[in-house]
Amino acid sequence: MDIQYRLEQKRSISGSFPGPRSAALAERRAAVVAKGVASSVPVYAADADGGVIVDVDGNSLVDLGSGIAVTTVGAGNPKVAAAVAEQAARFTHTCFMVTPYEGYVELAEKLAQLTPGTHEKKSVFFNSGAEAVENAVKVARVATGRTAVVAFDHAYHGRTNLTMGLTAKAAPYKRGFGPLASEIYRMPMSYPFREENPNISGKEAAERAILAMEKQIGGDQIAAIIIEPIQGEGGFIVPAEGFLPRIAEWAKEQGIVFIADEVQSGFCRTGAWFASEHEGVVPDIVTLAKGIAGGMPLSGIVGRAELLDSVHPGGLGGTYGGNPVAVAAALAALDFMEEQDLSGRAREIEARFYARLRPLQQEIAAIGDLRGRGAMLAIEFVKAGGIEPDADLTKKIAADCLAQGVVILTCGTYGNVVRLLPPLVMGDALLDDALDVLEAAIRANA
Repeated sequence: MDIQYRLEQKRSISGSFPGPRSAALAERRAAVVAKGVASSVPVYAADADGGVIVDVDGNSLVDLGSGIAVTTVGAGNPKVAAAVAEQAARFTHTCFMVTPYEGYVELAEKLAQLTPGTHEKKSVFFNSGAEAVENAVKVARVATGRTAVVAFDHAYHGRTNLTMGLTAKAAPYKRGFGPLASEIYRMPMSYPFREENPNISGKEAAERAILAMEKQIGGDQIAAIIIEPIQGEGGFIVPAEGFLPRIAEWAKEQGIVFIADEVQSGFCRTGAWFASEHEGVVPDIVTLAKGIAGGMPLSGIVGRAELLDSVHPGGLGGTYGGNPVAVAAALAALDFMEEQDLSGRAREIEARFYARLRPLQQEIAAIGDLRGRGAMLAIEFVKAGGIEPDADLTKKIAADCLAQGVVILTCGTYGNVVRLLPPLVMGDALLDDALDVLEAAIRANA
């Protein structure tokens, strides 16, 4: 990588932590911000660049979360910042549904090239991943004339009414917010670490799900199957090889729209532009967000032209969808990803992770599983001697890392997974330092 950092790429914690300014902001927050908005880290950011976040008290933390896979190109990427400033100086908004602009079209052209498959594609842009998922389902229902939608165990697709129904985990995402959307069906996922039959192949796991769909719904009633090629909030679950291709194949046979939710796994995160590519899967529709625009709010769907064109004019859109400033940021971020080969950088991060953690797994019985691709990596913690999830240990490790200035996120249906999502612009020295801290926290608590 040829990257010039604005901030020193170094971990540094001094004095009481969290510091007094963060503590004061927490008091102000408690008075005016709804309790339903939770934060996993009790410090307040003042600056960020490359792989570090500097808080309001001057502490420099290593960022292994990337704002949940958003700041792939860094939180202060100069190319993105320049594009945002230039566009904002011209106009910040007109609404593409009123007065369109070139950037929207240019981004659609770019994504048609980058997303899997060589078929004719069209796009529409929104603000959040949940909006992208909702609109992908809308398109599938119109295009097929069917209503049933299939999602999978451990899935996460958003927090809106429809996407809550698609999301598997009740707390904190769904509890108390019902009634949820109807005509959603949940099928068994391929979760290699937790399969009752450890020898089940990906194709066999797919046939298990297909049989359930045939018996419970009927293939001719299903509008869409939606799946994360690597599940995110559910625990960074990588399905066994063969699972995704067989599900996609069956969907095609039945005239079902196959939607790949690449909101968290897209844009070089897994060592390819999109996680679907690892097994040659070509989705009918891809949902996109998070890493697309270097931190600016933007999402979209890219799909087969005939599917997206099945919706009547005016049926898709939104006031801020494809905002010109966010689109400019996306075009700059995509150029940067190509110039710096961030897919290649993600693969380097993956190799470094496994080289460090595999030997540790042989020593520490509490490390049940290491998994992930590229810079979308996970450690699943269990109670020694089995596969019972150990959420308490996971929380302790995350807390210890934070106390030493390393921000890591947890996830998983059982709350027992540490997930690593470093910015792809993070240098080796900073990454190694963060892994040192993580290893020490595991040894101290496991």
